Amino acid sequence: MRCLLSLGALYLLASSALAVPLDKRSATKSFAGGNNYYAAALPSSEWETLFSGMQGAGMKVLRAWIGHQDASQKGSDSSYMPDLEENGIGQYNDQILKAFDAMMLVAHKYDIKILLTMHSFNALQANDAYGKIYGTGYFYEESAATTQFDARLSHILNHNHTTLGKPWKELKDYFFAVEAENEAMIGKGADYIAAHASWQCDRAKTIKGILGDNSGILVTTGGESWVSESMQPAYFSCEYLDMVSVHGYGDELSSIPAAVQTAKNAGKKLLFEEWGICYNTNSNNDCPSGGSVNSNRDSEIAQWSSAMNSAGLPWLYWQFLTNPDPHQDWDYEIQVGGDNWSAIKSASQAAANSTCAFDFSGYIN
Repeated sequence: MRCLLSLGALYLLASSALAVPLDKRSATKSFAGGNNYYAAALPSSEWETLFSGMQGAGMKVLRAWIGHQDASQKGSDSSYMPDLEENGIGQYNDQILKAFDAMMLVAHKYDIKILLTMHSFNALQANDAYGKIYGTGYFYEESAATTQFDARLSHILNHNHTTLGKPWKELKDYFFAVEAENEAMIGKGADYIAAHASWQCDRAKTIKGILGDNSGILVTTGGESWVSESMQPAYFSCEYLDMVSVHGYGDELSSIPAAVQTAKNAGKKLLFEEWGICYNTNSNNDCPSGGSVNSNRDSEIAQWSSAMNSAGLPWLYWQFLTNPDPHQDWDYEIQVGGDNWSAIKSASQAAANSTCAFDFSGYIN
């Protein structure tokens, strides 16, 4: 039977559609972003460069770390930044938290949220305050270490923003997600990670207890060496983890559809938190040096991002620089507005037009 609608009825239908909040109407869209572990140590002018460039590429999230930073990271104008506990466990120096306070305001201006990494295995391995006492093993095993580390997490999330006057745990408009540690236990090997996967869930429980159940800030893991290692079964059964983050620089693309389905089956979100294409001709998982410039880099960026976008998997590239790439060490970096930026920009814009496998409404701008 034909159904004829009056102009008035059509108007009411259109009005009701427009009344649906924007984040609900766009909930099925994916997104992209990037990493810069030392971002808080950059000068404010370079924050403007970073976040305006990301916004122009349609990106939504920057991942940055709390930790010791030497000056001039990756050839930038970054300043020396002491770790929160540079002088010993429980002796808090809030300089880096205050730097984050200022950076967050600039990010927010460009509709970029922060994925906050509150520690890193790299720091532990480099004998930070925890590494000096516990090394890279007892840190994950002794109750004294976990109690002290949980106090660090609490101090960070209860830090009162110097301008906004609210604790970070209440700043859902500025934080996308938080994680206890980047690549926890990565140097200990896959068997150790599997045997001690409860450490990740226990830290997530601590974080959830601080944030509360309806904080609007996701709790995630900090990834591991590759996709399958990042996807420990215990993570998907942990009630305190909202999202599992995966890292991968090798032959990871074929594993993406199954990884997405595993997360969906478990009722968890999934994020490809770190991936990158080597600047040199070496393979991605062997990139500290290499021959001439990888002339296929743009096409490889397109290949990787297309695989994730097609599967509805949001991603963050490792990593973005605000200065010309000095091509140091493991060189996956891309300068905002520099070489290969157009390729990553196209990939990000494609992500924003892709259907997401997970509902991130309310978590991204």
